[in-house]
Amino acid sequence: MKNLKLLRDEKGVSQQRVADAIGSNQQSIHRYENGDYEPDIQTLTLLADYFDTSIDYLVGRAEVRNKIEAVEKYALTHGEAALIDQFREFAPEYKKCLSTMLDALAEVAGNTKGP
Repeated sequence: MKNLKLLRDEKGVSQQRVADAIGSNQQSIHRYENGDYEPDIQTLTLLADYFDTSIDYLVGRAEVRNKIEAVEKYALTHGEAALIDQFREFAPEYKKCLSTMLDALAEVAGNTKGP
């Protein structure tokens, strides 16, 4: 738990306070911070929620502290979804080419909203 102690220190809370907040005990928090013991996924989720961060940041797999925000799905037609699926299969140079072509087509059609 690479960043647990850092987050706790920044928030200015004791191991006991964290333990109370997530329904654990101080000894477990101490063991997590020292790497003596790994929490289960439920405990990781509770800790991440308590510190308003992601599990990846908590365990040191990400440098970004913020939670990933939920993204609402677009209501896509079957054809639109198929185009996106096809686009994702292309190599980066072909994706760039397609984007250029779409920009040119949008300009010709008078649709200058852009990406």
